[in-house]
Amino acid sequence: MLRSTLLAATALAGGIALAPQASRAQQTIDSLGLTVTTTPAITSDYMFRGLSQTRNRPAAQLTLDVEHESGVYVGAFLSNVAFAGTNARQEVDLMAGYRFAIGDLKLDLGATYYAYPGYSAPRGGFELAFYEFALRASYEIAPMKFVGTAAYSPQFTGESGAAYYLEGGFDLTLDYGFTVSPRVGYQWVERNIVPAAGSRDGFFGAQDYGYFSLSVSREIVGGIIGTVAGIYNTLSTERGGVANDCFGGSKICDNRFTLTLSRPF
Repeated sequence: MLRSTLLAATALAGGIALAPQASRAQQTIDSLGLTVTTTPAITSDYMFRGLSQTRNRPAAQLTLDVEHESGVYVGAFLSNVAFAGTNARQEVDLMAGYRFAIGDLKLDLGATYYAYPGYSAPRGGFELAFYEFALRASYEIAPMKFVGTAAYSPQFTGESGAAYYLEGGFDLTLDYGFTVSPRVGYQWVERNIVPAAGSRDGFFGAQDYGYFSLSVSREIVGGIIGTVAGIYNTLSTERGGVANDCFGGSKICDNRFTLTLSRPF
């Protein structure tokens, strides 16, 4: 299977994760105890965990979050994608979980199913869809909010076996409405590269890697949030004087800057 095809399912539910919510717009349905947040967005490059999901191209996205007053929630995320050597053109993520607090510590225990409607695995290829469990935490000491994520998938994208992901960082609120958000993460995958001859196991297509991002966001006008982010990942560097083979040389691992506009409702 082409290495470049195996990146697809690294997309995050809520693909504007690099853009912290400078303001949170919500709609409430009091009779049902529900809070509904809808966030359309456009971005210059759909990035997740330091890797491009659209091969350096723009994306239009929509995130829906419906939370009950008990803390139980469901949601969905939609985006266009582009993966060399595949017919995957859209992503639909389905989410469910439970949000609660222990004192000032806020926790989110949830699961996400990453689906690619219309995708069909090529001959000798593997499925891109997978599901993942995650624990997210946040703790605020104004003007700073610390955040962290730990995620596990029993069968990662490309049928590449168990995968683990850790991420940490903080959001710092500054004067004039700016928010600065550094993030650092690391992705482990059980089967990274092509297995031994004769094996029918799937594989991810690249080595385990880390990434770092730094974003600055601010409400521009009418609730529209603008976010500029710089992203670096270890797959974009050279090791031992030899350039990394990033998913077949598709350049989805290049370091870059991105611009995202979003509007929560």
